[in-house]
Amino acid sequence: MLAGMAGCDKKPEKTRIAMVVKNLGNGFFDAAHQGADEAAKQLGNVDVIYTGPTTPSAEGQIEIINSLISQKVDAIVISANDPNALVPIAKKAMARGIKVVSFDSGLAPEGRQMQLNPSNARLIGEKQIQMASNAIGGAGEIAILSASAQATNQNIWIGVMKDVLQKPDYAKLTLVATVYGDDQSDKSYREAIGLLRSHPGLKAIIAPTTVGIVAASKAVVDEHLVGKVHVTGLGLPSEMAGHVKSGAVKEFAIWNPIDLGYAATFAADQFVTGKAKAAPGAKVSVGRLGEVTLDANGEAALGPPFTYDSGNVEKFAKMF
Repeated sequence: MLAGMAGCDKKPEKTRIAMVVKNLGNGFFDAAHQGADEAAKQLGNVDVIYTGPTTPSAEGQIEIINSLISQKVDAIVISANDPNALVPIAKKAMARGIKVVSFDSGLAPEGRQMQLNPSNARLIGEKQIQMASNAIGGAGEIAILSASAQATNQNIWIGVMKDVLQKPDYAKLTLVATVYGDDQSDKSYREAIGLLRSHPGLKAIIAPTTVGIVAASKAVVDEHLVGKVHVTGLGLPSEMAGHVKSGAVKEFAIWNPIDLGYAATFAADQFVTGKAKAAPGAKVSVGRLGEVTLDANGEAALGPPFTYDSGNVEKFAKMF
């Protein structure tokens, strides 16, 4: 394939992209690594260096980035343990010509070229109403079991869900209650039991929290309401596989870490090769996932959360 390249002035050596994760031995990031390798294989001239501290700390990541700077890697793709503490070392990397892309857990804007969010509030809120509607045939009473009443992201998603419910498509869905389990298993379980008992006509519980969705699924099973009340929301495949099997859950959503790792690595290569610019409104190719657009803060959203159901949950349950 490289025949006839000798006359080109393009350097033949491979682009080295380091993926620095929050900590090693974490199934979510192992899956992101799988995606990074997929992007490298597709791009053809990329080597991925997968690394991270053994325990999730900013200090551990700073040490690793220092070493990557001395190895003169071309790009660093990072899920940050601290958005601000890592900025000075990330700036040092960028000053040496290393491109920095944060994903999942972002770096402050001055420490990177772009931040790739798995999704955005609008897409997350819409997805959850859509799944609840699908589960109950588009009509009936629904309730929300959230984390704490102060959880910023949860409250933003709930606000979006309430907006989405105003759409004609969802006119036959009625939100009867929003309760808070404070992301504690026992409290979330009690709140779910309370919903089931005080709303005998309830058809679906949406839990936009990994703790809440497990608790609500268990409550539906314990109250012998499988098939009558459907649970959906955001959950981890490893925790949800049994609840999909029991029938308490038809489908749920969360980010797909393989896609996230793939897209972040592909985007990093776009910055290294000069095909992408770090500017508001700039479009960045993320390979098989299309392209994303940077906002004023240099952030982009990959897409709606990925749907898990009986067809794929077992495969992903082995990862995270």
